[in-house]
Amino acid sequence: MASSSSSSHRTWRYRVFASFHGPDVRKTFLSHLRKQFCCNGISMFDDQGIERSYTIAPALKQAISESRISIVVLSKSYASSSWCLDELLGILKCKEEIGQIVMTVFYGVDPSDVRKQTGEFGKVFKETCRRKTEEERRRWSQALTDVGNIAGEHFLNWDNESKMIEKISRDVSNKLNATISKDFEDMVGLEAHLEKMQSLLHLDDEDEAMIVGICGPAGIGKTTILELYIAGSLVVFSILVLWRILREDTIAVLTSAIQERLCDLKVLIVLDDVVDLKQLEALADETSWFGLGSRIIVTTEDQELLEQHGINNTYHVDFPNEEEARKICCRYAFRQSSAPNGFEKLVERVTVLCSNLPLGLSVMGSSLRRKSEDDWESILRRLENSLDGKIDGVLRVGYENLHKDDQFLFLLIACFLNYQDDDRVNSMLGDSNLDVRLGLKTLAYKSLIQISAEGTISMHKLLQQVAREAVQIQEPSKRQILIDIDGIRDALETDSVSTNLIGISLDVSTIPNVVSIRAGALKRMLDLRFLSVYETRRDVNVRVHVPEDMDFPPRLRLLRWEVYPGKCLPFTFTPEHLVELNLVNSKLEKLWQGTQPLTNLKKMDLSGSMRLKEVPDLSNATNLKKLNLTGCWGLVEIPSSVGDLHKLEELEMNMCISLQVVPANLNLASLKSVKMVGCWQMRKIPDISTNIDSLVIGDTMLEEFPESITLWPRLQSLNIYGSLISAPFLAGLNQSHISLSTIERIPDCIKDLDGLKFLYIAKCPKLASLPELPRSLRKLTVENCESLETVCFPCDTVTHFLYFPNCFKLGPEARRVIIKQSFRAYLPGREIPEEFNHRAIGSCMTIRPSICKFKICLVLSPKPDMEEAHFRVLFHIRGKGCTSDEFMLELILPKIRDEHLCVFFAEFVEQHEEVLFKFSTPSSHEVDVSECGVQVLTDDETNTSIRSCDESCTEQVSGDGHDESLSDKSNEFGENRVKVFKGYTLFLALVFTFILSSISSVLLYSFGRQIKT
Repeated sequence: MASSSSSSHRTWRYRVFASFHGPDVRKTFLSHLRKQFCCNGISMFDDQGIERSYTIAPALKQAISESRISIVVLSKSYASSSWCLDELLGILKCKEEIGQIVMTVFYGVDPSDVRKQTGEFGKVFKETCRRKTEEERRRWSQALTDVGNIAGEHFLNWDNESKMIEKISRDVSNKLNATISKDFEDMVGLEAHLEKMQSLLHLDDEDEAMIVGICGPAGIGKTTILELYIAGSLVVFSILVLWRILREDTIAVLTSAIQERLCDLKVLIVLDDVVDLKQLEALADETSWFGLGSRIIVTTEDQELLEQHGINNTYHVDFPNEEEARKICCRYAFRQSSAPNGFEKLVERVTVLCSNLPLGLSVMGSSLRRKSEDDWESILRRLENSLDGKIDGVLRVGYENLHKDDQFLFLLIACFLNYQDDDRVNSMLGDSNLDVRLGLKTLAYKSLIQISAEGTISMHKLLQQVAREAVQIQEPSKRQILIDIDGIRDALETDSVSTNLIGISLDVSTIPNVVSIRAGALKRMLDLRFLSVYETRRDVNVRVHVPEDMDFPPRLRLLRWEVYPGKCLPFTFTPEHLVELNLVNSKLEKLWQGTQPLTNLKKMDLSGSMRLKEVPDLSNATNLKKLNLTGCWGLVEIPSSVGDLHKLEELEMNMCISLQVVPANLNLASLKSVKMVGCWQMRKIPDISTNIDSLVIGDTMLEEFPESITLWPRLQSLNIYGSLISAPFLAGLNQSHISLSTIERIPDCIKDLDGLKFLYIAKCPKLASLPELPRSLRKLTVENCESLETVCFPCDTVTHFLYFPNCFKLGPEARRVIIKQSFRAYLPGREIPEEFNHRAIGSCMTIRPSICKFKICLVLSPKPDMEEAHFRVLFHIRGKGCTSDEFMLELILPKIRDEHLCVFFAEFVEQHEEVLFKFSTPSSHEVDVSECGVQVLTDDETNTSIRSCDESCTEQVSGDGHDESLSDKSNEFGENRVKVFKGYTLFLALVFTFILSSISSVLLYSFGRQIKT
């Protein structure tokens, strides 16, 4: 018997082959069935051109073997034809050898008579067998017995033939949909998209028509998702109407035709790549234009367009995660899900270059197929500077459809303002003629940028390349932005200057020869607002020569100059208009003399300026929000003027190894975050704002904390390590998060910290036990404390997260308590505890639970050469056959040196007879899931604290002691997966077949860009 998987890998020329006796059914039942199939886009072999003879024609044998489904219509005279009986032998042979699906229709005959060759059917068969060999009679008889045993539709059981035909058509469609086409095999996460579309469209609701939208950036896979859905859903609808490229002069005609022709039909309308509200209003202004149960699907890059049309049911397609992006690339490059040895890092480079955009991954993966490692290197170097033509053609459309003002804003963001916050962007463009607020909103609606909840603007890397190439094709004399080395060299080394030049963006890593700036070159650029000189690759060679008497333009808003070569900025430098000063890794010893007008300055980043000896007077920087002095090794003192910056929110002073003095008073109401790691000579910190919510102090000589620490009610995160502070200071502390290291004992008074939610303890080799911890604790991480043996928790209290990586001396009782009293646990261990009574070797299992509440335990086994500081574990739990109720989770866990147990809780809303568990580690070359276990929990065993815990709250615990935000993705992980497949040829053939069968009912147009195959 052929496996179903082998059949799914065949290429089927026909969907259906029908075996029938012509005089009985050709002009009646079969003609009606063929018409229904055509309406539903199901191709069926037509035998009209084949001449009948005593032996079955080779063309028929081939048609049978090339059909996915055979339908045998058993009528009264079916057995009178040796032709039909030989067809039946061929069909059953294909069923046995290649897994062909066989369906039966008993049209005026009893299935029992077919099986036993009795009654009128049997008489006809016996007459046919006269003058035949015994072997032929035996084979035909066995075939009729076998086909009679296949359950099918019995004509006598139906009062209405049309209803029976509709039922057969639905069954055929369902069987076709159950076998994923070979064309769809390259699509990552196929089921997730189908489930999302199903939940969005509510196909079970036939009381009303509905319009839904699919929205997302160009190249994200919107049309691909739609193609997949349509390919499996046509049978549900009476008619498919697909629109692309619509001319103005056809709108009025179509509007009238739609209302007249479709108002009583249950239709599936597809409006692909809509760019104009007029198109929507013309083709789907009201749901009343269509019959009950109709669905209208609109795909667009413009979210605002959907909102303007009142479309609230939308599927916003997001980018795939890193693992899915790698898999997409590998599917196209290697025709498998993972990279061969030697190609792993190259695949990583592709995903970074494409920033996980499915279009880029598929196009680049295909172009790299069967290429050597050296070829990959060469092609990737070329693609880092220029887009593939197919990718550029798709992504450029969104830019070209923008208003000219929005186009210019798009270019500015791509070249200068990516990853800036919207407040600074507004300030930098404050003196321009652009409506920045409206422009940002427009770009975000059209999926050309993203704006985070915190206001950070980000543009996809491939869209940045589109913008840079758009700048390059402008006439040199009209360019307002310079990014190419030749144009920049002309501007800086000669007197050739564009009078309307707004910005210069120079990657010094790409300069083949030194650029020597003329003294007055920049000063003459009176309109220059943005100057960005940066490195994409570190280079010890000086690529830009700066004269001592160089002047900067007078109206700069952004000055970004990495590795600035001078010891001091020019004495003529006036930062009056400056919004951001970024001089990372500079050679500066000081910025300027005296006090400068800094009213507009909002961000100053001098990190990595190891020679910097002093920070200037900042008393005029009254709007400064971020000050970063990390890595300023020569800095001894922070000026007292910093204590007067009443809008300062973030202050970073990490690795200021010479720093001894900071302002005595940092009690700024605005200050939210202070970081001082590696300030080795710091012995005291000043009073800090009571509004602070994050304080990181590490590797210092601090001996005591300011008394005001007990007055910090908003503190959410406190990390202290490598300092001389004694643990007893905890007695007067009441906050939510503490990190400790290099200590031997945690004081008993810690249990009295009722506000403590997060506790992090790292690298304390002498710490042997933990005292009783407070009931308020939500997360405890004890990392690399190799002497720890015992822990103590309040009775009947469940802590949401208990992580003990690399704490190898934990005793049996401590292990038992950790697993029992946590929502999630992570600790050393090699064996699944006995209470997890469902077990399996490997990473997947299926169980039949009485209750759908589970505790799951995995054994994680690291590889000997594990290098990464963290690794990911993916969990996918689903009720078998269920399209909506599932549990998906991604955890990022710290590096381990030996086997560990990972334990977590999961619960389904509904009960399921069978539940599938699947676990994976994308970094499988570093960590494996060697064993898994499941414990089915009763209501009594399900702790109330666990059930009430906030499943949306998770954190990644990194090795340096900082808690970094990690989306737990319990609810979002499935929705965020973006998938790609190459089924366009199949889809077009499907639609074309349908059009041919019902041309009078279908309108075919095209919006926007042409179909890409």
